[in-house]
Amino acid sequence: MMTPLEARLTEEVESLRHQLGAVTLENKLLREKVDLLIRRIFGRSSEQLDDGQLMLLLQGGDDGAKKAEASSASPGVLEAEIEKRGKDTAKIKPRKEREARVPEHLPAVDEVIEPDEVVADPAAWRSIGEEITEQLDYQPARFLRRRIIRKKYVHRDEPCQAPIIAPLNTLQERSIAAPGLLAQIIVAKYCDHLPLYRQEQIYATRHGVAIPRQSMARWLGLAADWLRPIYEHIHTGVMAGGYVQIDETPVEYLSPGNGQTKQGYLWACKRPGADVSFTWATSRAARCLERIIPADFTGTVQCDGYVAYPSFANRSEGRITLAACWAHARRKFHEATESTPQQAGWMLLQIQHLYRIEKQLRQTKAGAQQRQAVRASQSRMIVDRIHRALTRLKLSRRHLPQSAMGKAIDYALTMWPMLLVYLEDGRVEIDNNPVENAIRPTAIGKKNWLFIGEAEAGQRSAILFTLIEACRSRGIDPQTYLREVLTRLPTLTNRQIKEVTPEAWSKAQQTDHQRKAA
Repeated sequence: MMTPLEARLTEEVESLRHQLGAVTLENKLLREKVDLLIRRIFGRSSEQLDDGQLMLLLQGGDDGAKKAEASSASPGVLEAEIEKRGKDTAKIKPRKEREARVPEHLPAVDEVIEPDEVVADPAAWRSIGEEITEQLDYQPARFLRRRIIRKKYVHRDEPCQAPIIAPLNTLQERSIAAPGLLAQIIVAKYCDHLPLYRQEQIYATRHGVAIPRQSMARWLGLAADWLRPIYEHIHTGVMAGGYVQIDETPVEYLSPGNGQTKQGYLWACKRPGADVSFTWATSRAARCLERIIPADFTGTVQCDGYVAYPSFANRSEGRITLAACWAHARRKFHEATESTPQQAGWMLLQIQHLYRIEKQLRQTKAGAQQRQAVRASQSRMIVDRIHRALTRLKLSRRHLPQSAMGKAIDYALTMWPMLLVYLEDGRVEIDNNPVENAIRPTAIGKKNWLFIGEAEAGQRSAILFTLIEACRSRGIDPQTYLREVLTRLPTLTNRQIKEVTPEAWSKAQQTDHQRKAA
């Protein structure tokens, strides 16, 4: 029998042991979070691992162990599988032909330099050849005064009648901004990411033209309102295919009266192989999707794991199917490679197999039916293998729910029904990367202009971002396109809007080039 003092001390020791275990566990989880944050800030942003890196992960042990059973496949089998895949996919890339230092399509300006002796006595010298040195030169853009002269006329037989004059087909009669200047301001802000105050300084110091940023802001609003029908036509086309990818990015906006900014969101909708359309909202709630996605939309929406998407899909009465993104699932396991290298590495290896299959399908330009057939015969078995491994790891309870590996397992199992959608529909991509890549230019802009203006200005920016991205994806000059469209818009009818979309404009330009070449 223990004395009361011994019993009390024993109880205190057990309590301290439990507290020490809890503190140790908390410290371990916090260290994982700190390491993850450091890698996100200072480490590589790419999640791609080559076969050598995967082998290093698979050869290491998890939690100090030499070997860990993460799958039914042994490390030796995995090594052989990696080696076989490496031999199959290793190809010598053809050497890229070196491009001309000075592009041939540029206009040439000849500058002839004569020796001093020839200049002094030209009759005594005879030319026997020449040496040509080509340089790439640049002339900065310039402002000009465009004077639109409209003469007034009266009929000779009816001099007392009111005179006639040609209509002024401009965006706004009293505005001094011509289509070329509007196109320049739009491209400078939404393509080159120059804030209006920087443009104001550039125009004043380099060109001697004072344009207040308030005036440029009004012009941008005017241009966005005129370009809205083209934007709506693009958005309708994006939603017409029955399959769309959606993602959102935060953007700060001014909150008048509070002296501070609030957080809004640019929602991006993209149909792979087609355009992307942006929509502005001051929140990230599910009700925003009701305004973005048409009420009669039926099909597949590919998204990340944000809760707003299931909430919206549940209210669609079965019209909308959600597809998840394998890149998001891969990212979770990539973040767990430091704490559990072998198990996370095995998962990354299996996902890499899925992506190699998709790469081959892209190289052969496979259609939807062929992609669905190949995925059923090759990808399905890999996906089933991943699910069995995830289920075993979840049941083993080896990983804490708050650990990096635990979060990766829970995320994959939670999203599993949506991760399978791409196997059943050949139209659906394996990940959401196309729409995320379309969002990247806006992220660059945010670092420069910091906030988007008032909340009402958010949709105007969404309109202009949509048109700029449509031009960029087709490789056409946005300034040339916007200049021509803003010139033609005042004379166009609603039925002619489809003729001036970036897609239609690009096709018309190609047709003109082919006709001239012929």
